[in-house]
Amino acid sequence: MASWVSLSILLICFLASQGQEENRDMPIREFTSETPINNVVQDPHTGRIYLGAVNTIFQLGPSLQLEARAETGPREDARTCTPPASACQDTKPMPNLNKLLLVYPSNGSLIVCGSRYRGICSLLNLTNVEQQLYYSDSKGERTYVASIEDNVNVVGVMSTYAKDGQNFSVFLVGKGYGSADSTKLISTRILQDYRDWVVFESIIEASTVQTTPFVPKYLHDFRHAFKEDGFVYFLFSRTLDGTDNKNLTFVSRLCEDDPHYYSHTELQLNCGTNNRYNKVQAAYVASPGKELARGMTESGQYGKVNPWNKVLFMVASPDDDGTDSALCMYPLNTINERLVDIISACYSDSGKIAGRAAVDIPYSSKTDEFCTSKIAKDTLKNFQCGADFLPSPLASKPEFALQAKAEVVKKGLLTAVAIAVENDHTIAFLGSNQGEVFKVAHLTTNPEEYSQIPGDTAGEKVNKNLFFDLSHSHLYITTEKKLSKQTVPVQMCHLKTDCKSCVGLRDPYCGWCVLEGRCTRRSECRRAEEKYGWLWSPRQQCVKIVSFYPPNLSCKKTQQVEINIPTLPSIGSSDRLRCVIQSFDSEGTMSESGQVTCALPLPSAIPPTPEGQDFVAVPIKIFVNETVELATRDFQFYNCAATVRRAENTPCMSCVTSPWGCQWNTRDHTCSDIDDTVAGPHIIKHRQVTKCPKFENPDPVLIPVGFKTTISFEGINLDLYQKTCFFSPACVLHPVTLYNCSVGREDCSLCKNADQKYTCVWCAKRKACVYNKLCTPDQHDSNDTGCPDPQITDIIPRFGPTQGGISITIRGSNLGIHKKDIKSISVVGQPCIHQEEKYSVSTSVVCEISPVGRDQDLWGQVEVEVEGGKKGTSSIYFTYRDPIPQEVSPARGPKAGGTLITISGTHLDTGTKDDVQVTVGGVDCTVEQFGPKITCRTGEYRAEKLPSDFLTVTVKYGKRTTTHIHRAFVFLENPILQDHQPRSSFVCGGRTIMVTGSGFDLIQTAIIKVQVDGAPVEFLQQAESKNDTAIKFLSPMVNTSYETQRYKTYIKLDNWEKQLSPFEYHPDPTFYDLPKRVITETSIIIVTVSTGCHITVYLTLQPKRSRRHRRDTSSEPLDLVIKFGNGEWVVGSVHYERKYEVPLYIIIPAVIVPMLLIIAISVYCYRRKSQQAEREYEKVKHQLENLEESVRDRCKKEFTDLMIEMEDHTNDLSEGRIPFLDYKTYTDRVFFLPSKDGANDVMITGKLDIPESRRATVTQALNQFSNLLNSKTFLINFIRTLEGRPDFNARAKVYFASLLTVALHGKLEYYTDIMRTLLLELMEEYVHSKNPKLMLRRSETVVERMLCNWMSICLYQFLKDSAGEPLYKLFRAIKHQIEKGPVDARVKKAKYTLNDTGLLGDDVEYCVLTLQVLVHGEGPDVTPVKVLNCDTISQVKEKIIEQVYRNLPYSLRPKVDSVTLEWRPGSTGQILSDLDLTSQKEGRWRRINTLAHYNVRDNATLVLSRVLHTQQNYDQNQENHEERNALLEDDKVFHLVRPADELDEIKSKRGSMKDKSMTKAITEIYLTRLLSVKGTLQQFVDDFFRSVLCSGAVVPPAVKYFFDFLDEQALKLDNVDEETIHIWKTNSLPLRFWVNILKNPHFIFDVHVTEVVDASLSVIAQTFMDACTKSEHKLSRDSPSNKLLYAKEISTYKKMVDDYYKGIRQMVSVSDQDMNTHLAEVSRSHTDKLNTQVALHQLYQYASKYYDGIIASLDDDPAAQSKQLTLRLQQIAAALENKVTDL
Repeated sequence: MASWVSLSILLICFLASQGQEENRDMPIREFTSETPINNVVQDPHTGRIYLGAVNTIFQLGPSLQLEARAETGPREDARTCTPPASACQDTKPMPNLNKLLLVYPSNGSLIVCGSRYRGICSLLNLTNVEQQLYYSDSKGERTYVASIEDNVNVVGVMSTYAKDGQNFSVFLVGKGYGSADSTKLISTRILQDYRDWVVFESIIEASTVQTTPFVPKYLHDFRHAFKEDGFVYFLFSRTLDGTDNKNLTFVSRLCEDDPHYYSHTELQLNCGTNNRYNKVQAAYVASPGKELARGMTESGQYGKVNPWNKVLFMVASPDDDGTDSALCMYPLNTINERLVDIISACYSDSGKIAGRAAVDIPYSSKTDEFCTSKIAKDTLKNFQCGADFLPSPLASKPEFALQAKAEVVKKGLLTAVAIAVENDHTIAFLGSNQGEVFKVAHLTTNPEEYSQIPGDTAGEKVNKNLFFDLSHSHLYITTEKKLSKQTVPVQMCHLKTDCKSCVGLRDPYCGWCVLEGRCTRRSECRRAEEKYGWLWSPRQQCVKIVSFYPPNLSCKKTQQVEINIPTLPSIGSSDRLRCVIQSFDSEGTMSESGQVTCALPLPSAIPPTPEGQDFVAVPIKIFVNETVELATRDFQFYNCAATVRRAENTPCMSCVTSPWGCQWNTRDHTCSDIDDTVAGPHIIKHRQVTKCPKFENPDPVLIPVGFKTTISFEGINLDLYQKTCFFSPACVLHPVTLYNCSVGREDCSLCKNADQKYTCVWCAKRKACVYNKLCTPDQHDSNDTGCPDPQITDIIPRFGPTQGGISITIRGSNLGIHKKDIKSISVVGQPCIHQEEKYSVSTSVVCEISPVGRDQDLWGQVEVEVEGGKKGTSSIYFTYRDPIPQEVSPARGPKAGGTLITISGTHLDTGTKDDVQVTVGGVDCTVEQFGPKITCRTGEYRAEKLPSDFLTVTVKYGKRTTTHIHRAFVFLENPILQDHQPRSSFVCGGRTIMVTGSGFDLIQTAIIKVQVDGAPVEFLQQAESKNDTAIKFLSPMVNTSYETQRYKTYIKLDNWEKQLSPFEYHPDPTFYDLPKRVITETSIIIVTVSTGCHITVYLTLQPKRSRRHRRDTSSEPLDLVIKFGNGEWVVGSVHYERKYEVPLYIIIPAVIVPMLLIIAISVYCYRRKSQQAEREYEKVKHQLENLEESVRDRCKKEFTDLMIEMEDHTNDLSEGRIPFLDYKTYTDRVFFLPSKDGANDVMITGKLDIPESRRATVTQALNQFSNLLNSKTFLINFIRTLEGRPDFNARAKVYFASLLTVALHGKLEYYTDIMRTLLLELMEEYVHSKNPKLMLRRSETVVERMLCNWMSICLYQFLKDSAGEPLYKLFRAIKHQIEKGPVDARVKKAKYTLNDTGLLGDDVEYCVLTLQVLVHGEGPDVTPVKVLNCDTISQVKEKIIEQVYRNLPYSLRPKVDSVTLEWRPGSTGQILSDLDLTSQKEGRWRRINTLAHYNVRDNATLVLSRVLHTQQNYDQNQENHEERNALLEDDKVFHLVRPADELDEIKSKRGSMKDKSMTKAITEIYLTRLLSVKGTLQQFVDDFFRSVLCSGAVVPPAVKYFFDFLDEQALKLDNVDEETIHIWKTNSLPLRFWVNILKNPHFIFDVHVTEVVDASLSVIAQTFMDACTKSEHKLSRDSPSNKLLYAKEISTYKKMVDDYYKGIRQMVSVSDQDMNTHLAEVSRSHTDKLNTQVALHQLYQYASKYYDGIIASLDDDPAAQSKQLTLRLQQIAAALENKVTDL
């Protein structure tokens, strides 16, 4: 017996879809992008794929392998920026969406247009997209092609344009309208420079279709562009006019050689009944194929359609309902004919067709007649492309739209379409927004979805980029971030091994190649063109044997059989037919009529007839060429002798009525084959059933058991048997009925209830029910007039609730004969109501128990009284008791239900399972187990609120007893499925499937279920294990008999079910013979597996060998068994290689010699290494000496700079006028500038979008809401409700508090009261449950932000009067000091700064220049301005503007982009700009222009001029096209220092360490500059700190008031020490207000804070924060430079803070009255300037969002109820947003 070896293998992934023949070894290919994919195009010559994604262009091979990539973003840009971006302000990194991607093959380039820089395009190399062939951002608006709006679609198509006898390559663009885009919807873009034209310029100016007024009115959404037969077509949707928002689909046509767009004509396309599918989603243009063309022609809707014509296939959806979408078809011939009709009607018939107006002029406000020309119809062909004197553009009126029926309708949204033709049939591939691709065949006749490619679990939609490879054998599918390449057939045809499974695919690409016995594509079948040589899969047809002649044969005979096969292909002379009947094989011959003749086997070779049958079915198989099976069908060999087995009581009739033609012999009682040689009266021939003998009409029919009686019959055809019929098996006996009275009638009542025809009686002495004649008179009880007294044997249940209302079943005997016999029932002395409908004769009575009083017995017997006054009393006692449920477990479950909960308590098994009803918060819970504990399964929770409140579990017993367990159960969100791996399994199942997600800990039962399409069959498998985020399943085994059907896999988690998609089942693998059968202990066995392709698997052997397995028997064969999941396959047998002993004299030299060799090599290597180390040491020592010398030189230079700068600190700043912001601007910036919308926040703009008709209503309602906010009860409830919601995050709390501050600004004393109340609650919370020191540290609550805003309001006047001036001087000093030295405009680093990260780490040579600036248009006076020769032109402009307009605040000064700078060194002027053609290039880098670049000298005269458009700064001096092409080719620019990681590589293998050390400066050397700047600014820093932290001067009353409040509360609370109070004060004032103002001077002043200034301010702010903390700062060498810079001063500042806090504590207190007076004055002075109404409106948005929670909170508050706050809020809601209320 062979030993078994078990090997476990894990096949990491199945090759679920293979290519055909040559691609069978290639798996599904896919490419994933990191960002969303916008466009995909294919090179028609090479098959390369170009993928345009956000920020990247990918170049992929045909198999989706990455070849190259080009980064297109993010780019520094702004919505209002006019390129180049370097000239724009407020830019930020913005993503670059790919808007247009076109292959330009004649030039070998790729046209790429993005959303940045106003939609400028570029040309990339087709062979390597990393190489940019052309790009320019300085040609102005004429080259803006695409849109910067994310939701605006752009389409394009390549074309040619003729001018001056030359043909130019161009591309036409269709673009929707974007608010910041050009107004050109359709434009023609040239791809080369020609005269005044530049690359990408729009060369056709056609006002007819590109005027501004119509654009926002019609809302174009372009979806497709293509050209055909000299025309260019655009497919789009738009509104009909400005009065209707409904989209309509149009196709527009242009002549390709129309230089003015005169031919632009639009035709409305209607899809579906009543144009239900009115908005186009995607389209595809293709030839229809022969069958579809025939079907379209025959339908009469499309006119004559030829297979070679083009058809527009379009998927569309309703724009107001996304529940379904459809596929419609429009032949281009029909579109063109309808367009010609429209054009002809306008040119010749006044715009009418058949007397009805058919033509419209879109995009025009003219109302007068426009189709006034009268061109002769015979000359219309001369004007098919329009003319300047003819009206244009034209469009069809809706009544003349081209109608098409919806050929395919699908639920959901179809987003993509692709069309293929196979075997003259058309297949549509339809992509959906769920990531699925449906494959639909037989369009027009009976569209049928025969397959689908399932989407990912992520549900990414299929976008419009759905197309085929060059061979049309693969389909490229694009989803949001993935491009995959799928084989076009639904499965690999060759995986199907028989005709039935092949045609079961219903795949138009597959068919059965009959004479080769393969499932193939038609092109792969050699004899497919022969009749019936290739059977197409969708026709569901196979070669079949229709009939045999003879149709059957006796198993005792043999002869030839003729087989009729109508669909058999022509059999050639070289083909050999063969018939196989089990082991019998015979030659087949084919007659001229097409029938096949075969010999049948001898009777001895025919299998025996099966038991219970009279025939045996033997399959006859027809083979051609030995191995190819053509058809098979069972042939029946009958056995006449076996026919009598089917009805042994009627053998004669069974014999002669059988279908085989048998005869009956009455003499020997046998059934045999028909034999005409045997005749006589004893032979009954076939079908002579009337001659068979039989008995009829027996008397009597009913015969009691145990009583002898005589039976008489009427005989027929008995003359041959001479009264021996009772012993003849040929007699036909009529059935009689035997019965037994005692069966089922165990007592008297049951006996008397028997049917009278049985004449049963109750025999008293025998105590049994018997036939009346079997009970003798002496056995009757003479005194018995009826049945005995009732007997009660059981009571179900034996316990019931004291309130009654449940049914009990009383079982026993003699409980009456009729339900009316029950006269009364009592339970424990209480009446029990008889339920007659449940009465069972004699054996059971059901009644409903009555309630029992507390003073009555709860325990007693049951008594039943029947007719005649007879009573039965139970020996079993019934007990009244009340159930008490106490606990529910588990206490939570998913919304879908299915949670099995267990209810425990006391006496729960009262009543029965049928009496108990359980609900959870009104949701039914189905009882599954009833006993001492009750288990039930929850139903679906349908309420919207999740998680639900804790719900009450109600247990109801019968009709009257209801018990509750309050707050016992909560419903939570259903689990979330995120992914599953792997995504396929063999049909044998058992593969480990890991499902990941969240919320699985709620689930009790997890099942994976597989359903078969079209069959009521499912296969289940319980989960192996699970946790909260993962569930492990084993895939279920499925029945291979359903292999041709599609499987759907589902995950069922309790009651919640979700399809697992994608998940596929594949046929089990087959294993090939082992190439190597001799193995060793460490062998790797190679196994070749077929799963539709060949896979080689390498297995490491781990044999389970028996201990007693002897070494000398190691060559014994072992079976190699492969186990995968539930499958097990014996691959073959292997045996171990016989081992031999190795002699000792061989082993010793083999070990010692290598050891000696290794020792020698080690010694040599050690010595060599030691010598090399000495040389390296000397070299490094020399390098360190050089480096030390370099550092010494640099330190000396920096020290000199330090001394010079320290002397300059005495320079005074000009004080001038301090530009304080007004109160409203100040509060707007402090409160709302940090919000997500910034300066565009509605609170800053003050703009509310309220219709004029509702403005009065809204204003009144907002005033009511303001009054409601002034209710402290309401406002506290409002705030608490919001803060209790998890989605009310920190940002929302800050914004809400700021809105509240503005809304309540008119009553600041009330605002302060609210703030105090909330602060008291916050203190309680932090002191008792949190760390008190953390209070007020961050704005984590509404009140913390309210406090910050309160401080900002109260300290505004203090800022203006005291602290503002030193703060402004500090700001100006920092700005002045920084601008004294170089500032890198790109990396935002400066030579002079306080921030080490913003320190310019290079030695930049520069000098100071004084420029004489003349302002154009403002007189002859010149202004001297000091600048640096290393400043960029923009920096120079900034310094000039600041000096010239120094008396104006920043907001009133001109901006850098709005002025130009002209240098006039002589008679001619030169415009200075940051980048132009003269800009210096260093490799791939371009240096920003400086004054030194232009060689501007000291005292030079410059003219400052204002301009309208910044693009005028560029191309001023460019006079030829070659210079234009030399503009910037990339955006890699730098100012002073190139980024360190981008430095060009130094091409030297070895160089001096000294040279290399000099190539890059050591940044730490320049840290001495921080000290110089600090020393210069120290006085200004000290002045500011003193103005803020000096208690001797004026202290704002708000500070004293609030600090006293903190001190007062600290005394009342425990665990609050002095340090905690210090921290509270620090968090409330310095950190919450002063640091904010210090870091953002523009909050209080009208100034601009640059990044380099902000960096230095941040250092001072950090110093201020450090000074306010109590903890000591331990500094070390590793401390940040910013900390070390002010380490010496920190202690001084700390003392200032302590003295400040102490001084305030010693001041006279500010009373509540004084504070309220101060606050009232602030309210009176400033409230009318604020956007109070806007704040109320924004506050109400929060009330609306959390409306239900607020209402619930108010309803629970007695104080709110007494003030009717709920009603007031409902009235406000009804007025503001028509909210349905309970009013």
